[in-house]
Amino acid sequence: MAASPHTLSSRLLAGWVGGCVWYLERRTIQESPHKFLHLFRNVNKQWITFQHFSFLKRMYVTQLNRSHNQQVKPKPEPVASPFLEKTSSGQAKAEMYEMRPLSPPSLSLSRKPNEKELIELEPASVIEDSIDVLKETKEEKRWKEMKLQVYDLPGILARLSKIKLTALVVSTTAAGFALAPDPFDWSCFLLTSVGTGLASCAANSVNQFFEVPFDSNMNRTKNRPLVRGQISPLLAVSFATCCAVPGVAILTWGVNPLTGALGLFNIFLYTCCYTPLKRISIVNTWVGAVVGAIPPVMGWTAATGSLDAGAFLLGGILYSWQFPHFNALSWGLREEYSRGGYCMMSVTHPGLCRRVALRHCLALIVLSAAAPVLDVTTWTFPFVALPINAYISYLGFRFYVDADRRSSRKLFFCSLWHLPLLLLLMLTCKRPRGDGDATPPPS
Repeated sequence: MAASPHTLSSRLLAGWVGGCVWYLERRTIQESPHKFLHLFRNVNKQWITFQHFSFLKRMYVTQLNRSHNQQVKPKPEPVASPFLEKTSSGQAKAEMYEMRPLSPPSLSLSRKPNEKELIELEPASVIEDSIDVLKETKEEKRWKEMKLQVYDLPGILARLSKIKLTALVVSTTAAGFALAPDPFDWSCFLLTSVGTGLASCAANSVNQFFEVPFDSNMNRTKNRPLVRGQISPLLAVSFATCCAVPGVAILTWGVNPLTGALGLFNIFLYTCCYTPLKRISIVNTWVGAVVGAIPPVMGWTAATGSLDAGAFLLGGILYSWQFPHFNALSWGLREEYSRGGYCMMSVTHPGLCRRVALRHCLALIVLSAAAPVLDVTTWTFPFVALPINAYISYLGFRFYVDADRRSSRKLFFCSLWHLPLLLLLMLTCKRPRGDGDATPPPS
C-alpha cells in the first residue's frame, strides 16, 4: 500500500528534527563542564525532566542567598575617622585622592570624589575590619601555653588553697582555743593558728588536684587554677607538701602531739576519704561534717592538752551547723553536681537533704542549751542564742516545706552569719575560770 505524500513528508521532518536534537545533545555533553554532566545523563536516557529544572532552581536560589549574605550593608551615615578630624582639610583631601586607585577604573583621578563615592569605599573597610575581628577571635580560641608570672603566683596559690574556707577553719580553731578554760597563751595561739592554716591549705590543694577532671564540668569550679592550667599538677602537689609538713610539725612540736595528730588525721580524712566519697555515696556529707568539726576541737586541745566535754560540744555545734549550710548550698547546684558526677543528697535524695537540714537546725538549739551544763558558758547563753537558733530553724522548716531555690538561698545566707554570731555569743557568755571547780581552793 503506497503512502501519501503528506505522510512521507511528516516522517522525513520528524527524522530530521530528531537527528538534529541528537546531534546537539551529543555536542553539548562533550563541550559542557563536568559538573553539569549529570543534568543530561539520565538513567533511562530520557530528556530533561521536571526534577532537573527544580534542581537548577534550588541551585540558583542557594547561590543568590550566598551572594546576598556576603554583601555588607553600608552604614546609614558616613562617620569620619578620628584621624581625618585631627588633620587639616588640605591633608584630608590629599589622602582621599591617594586612596582613589581602590575605586573602579571608570572614575578619573583628577575628579574630586563626591559623597556617594566615599560611601562606596566604606563597605570594603568594613569587610576588612570584620576579617580582622574573625582572625582575632580564632586566635583567642586556640590553645595557648599559659605562662606563669611571679606576681600572679600568690593569688593563684590562694585560690588553690581555698583561702576563704581556710580562713573559716582558722577562725573556728581560734574560737575553740579562746573558749578553753585555761589561761590564754598568745604564742601557743599563734602557733595553733599558723599550723591549722597550713594544714587546711594542704588539704584543699590535694582536693583540687584529685578533682580536676570533674571540676571542669561545673560552672562553680571551672575557673580553678588547675582546671585552667595556670599551674602544673606538680607545682600544686609540691605546694601541698610544703604546707602539710611544716603545718603538722608546728602543731606537733610547737603546740602538743594531740593537736598535731588531729591535724594529720583531718588532712587524711579530707583528702583520702571525703574527696573520693563525693563520687561514690552520699555518706560524704557526714564525713565532710566531721572534717569541719575537728578544727574547734584542735583549738581546745591546743589550749588544754586534753579532750574534754567542751571540745566535743564545740565539735558538735560545728558538725550540726554544716548540714543546713551545705545542704542549702548544694540544693541550688544540683544540676552542676549531677553534671560533674558528684553523689550528693540534693541530687539523689532531695527529701532526705531537706529533712537532715531541718534536724540539725533544731539540734543547734539543744547543743546551745547543753553549753552551760558542761560548764563552757553561763546560763545566759542559751537564752541570748535562742533568737538566732530559732530563726535558722524557721528557715530550715521553710526549706523543708517549700523545697525551692528561694528558701535554700535564704537558709544558706543565714548560715553565713549565724555561726560567727553564735561563737561570739559563746565567747561573751564564757564561764569565768574557777566558777565550775568542784574542789574548794587551798587554805
